[in-house]
Amino acid sequence: MSVSKTEGAPPTTIHRKKMTQLAFIFPGQGSQRVGMGAELARAYPIADAVFQEADAALGRALSELCFEGPEDTLKQTENTQLAILVCSVATLRVLETFGIVPNAVAGHSLGEYSALVAAEVLDFSDALRLVHARASYMAEAGETQQGTMAAILGMETDQLQQFCDTADGIVNIANYNCPGQLVISGEVAAVNRVVSLAKAEIGERRCRLLPVSGAFHSPLMAPAQQKFGAVLDSVTLHPPKLDIAMNVTGTFATDVDDIRRLLFQQITQSVQWEQTLKTIAESGITDFVEVGPGKVLAGLVRRTLPESGAMNVEDVKTLSVVTDAYGDGE
Repeated sequence: MSVSKTEGAPPTTIHRKKMTQLAFIFPGQGSQRVGMGAELARAYPIADAVFQEADAALGRALSELCFEGPEDTLKQTENTQLAILVCSVATLRVLETFGIVPNAVAGHSLGEYSALVAAEVLDFSDALRLVHARASYMAEAGETQQGTMAAILGMETDQLQQFCDTADGIVNIANYNCPGQLVISGEVAAVNRVVSLAKAEIGERRCRLLPVSGAFHSPLMAPAQQKFGAVLDSVTLHPPKLDIAMNVTGTFATDVDDIRRLLFQQITQSVQWEQTLKTIAESGITDFVEVGPGKVLAGLVRRTLPESGAMNVEDVKTLSVVTDAYGDGE
């Protein structure tokens, strides 16, 4: 399928789109699917090269797992995080060949590492090292620190925080995703207690446990955080070439020491995604493109910033739509 600009489109429309302030946003764990990245790798050598580099660095066929599964193996934390990183960076490289470069970037949880590659804070090889360690340590912590997560829809933040504060055990708001969509994380009994309280308030259908292997972005990930710190300290970070908004604060960071500290904190602290999107929009960004598998983040943009544009790129078809809108036409 051709991914060049549609012939005959009004020049004024194309000019307006080319002048749009654009942000790339990168998905996190949960967006994986068998087959992700396969179309782009077949169609574009630059995408295939990213998968080949990852396979060589990891010493195993991660590309085969992404393209062919099996699903049960792909969704294991130690595989999922690497797979989404590699697929997202491969998609990023294809977009770059069409001259589509963002003004700002951000990533949801794991996706922050893809954003750091896009902003040239991390070399791809170092991102692989960090995510490999992060995923392994988080999976290990999930096995030793029994925890879970749950999505709570349509509840005010203050009320949910009150439920967490009064629960007997460790539980906190882990993801502030968008207005009306929060995620809690912590010990199984404490999460179940908060879910029970929330169901009584907003109804059973608006509260659901998530199929995760651990209590991510909660104090139960502290063992993973401590082990990860040594690996993080061994990697060189470069000053960002693009504006990058970080999960822990929801604001832009420019200093590499601050970025390193925030990456360390991110494992146990909440993802301030709603604030991240607002920070990017307040900088003058009008459109967002989700780069990598799935379109969850594009949906969160629409709910948080209804006046903003939101697209996603994960295969040849969605690439065509985005290049029609933002490509340089060359």
